[in-house]
Amino acid sequence: MKFDNRFYFILVGAIVIYITFLIVSDLNIILDKILDMKTEFLPYILSLAPLSWFILFMRWHLLLKNSNIDIPKKENFKIYMTGFAMSATPGKIGELIKAHMLHSKFEIPKKNTIPIIVSEQFYNIIGILVVSVLGLFYFDFSIYAVALTGSLFVIMYILLSSEKSFKKFMNFVSQKKFLKKYVPSLSDSYLILKKSIDKKIFIISSFLSVIFWLIESVIAYLVLLSFNVDSLEFLQLAATYTTSIIIGVVSFLPMGIGVVEGSLAGFFSYQNIELSLALTLVIFIRIFTRWYGVIIGFIFMKLIGGFSLNTSNND
Repeated sequence: MKFDNRFYFILVGAIVIYITFLIVSDLNIILDKILDMKTEFLPYILSLAPLSWFILFMRWHLLLKNSNIDIPKKENFKIYMTGFAMSATPGKIGELIKAHMLHSKFEIPKKNTIPIIVSEQFYNIIGILVVSVLGLFYFDFSIYAVALTGSLFVIMYILLSSEKSFKKFMNFVSQKKFLKKYVPSLSDSYLILKKSIDKKIFIISSFLSVIFWLIESVIAYLVLLSFNVDSLEFLQLAATYTTSIIIGVVSFLPMGIGVVEGSLAGFFSYQNIELSLALTLVIFIRIFTRWYGVIIGFIFMKLIGGFSLNTSNND
């Protein structure tokens, strides 16, 4: 698997943004706050992140099984984790590597797995929507997050439940050069997409998605506690965090880099957390909720031989 220069630009861009955050703030103050960090929270943070990944893997496994795709769980888990390495791409389009690996190692047609990857994003939206609703009474900006996420949910649900609407959308997507190569697979896979949002699987997958976002919110909350910030209630923090994620999603930037960090720091400042501390909190939250997974994803990609796979073949 060969990465083009865009991925490395994303990584460098993230580093530049974080360094800029530190420069804008008082470095001495930030260093003092980091030195005062309560390290007893780290074991919980480092354990909760893998738990959240396992929740997502359970959802992935169930969605595959729902489409009559059954592969060994151990190998399936390795393949799923490689997707984390490619999550730092616009719209998480890089996660389609999972479909390629399933095709390369188990000869499963991509047209059967790409729609499942699409449905994962649908369930991510549901999870964010529910958590945002829980925080409506704690965070003023949640109403905007709920409205925006609710709109995305309705649009995606219409596309996934109406074949006519789906085909119109695919015709539009086919005009976009970087997405064009995926359109035939998705166009042939409407029934799998629809099956992924049917009744029982919808309820279970939605539940797992909510659990995932709540766990991520707990991680963010523990980061705040480790820096002696206890002025925010958990649901208030959860709503704040998910709102910034939604803003990042709308930006369509890789992992919402810069947008998520900036909006979250702004929300913390709005909630009377000093700017230097807010920026420090944001960097640590993003490291534990996103970059931790990206690093582990690359390790799994190395273990499974993802770097040597040929991505030029199609089915």
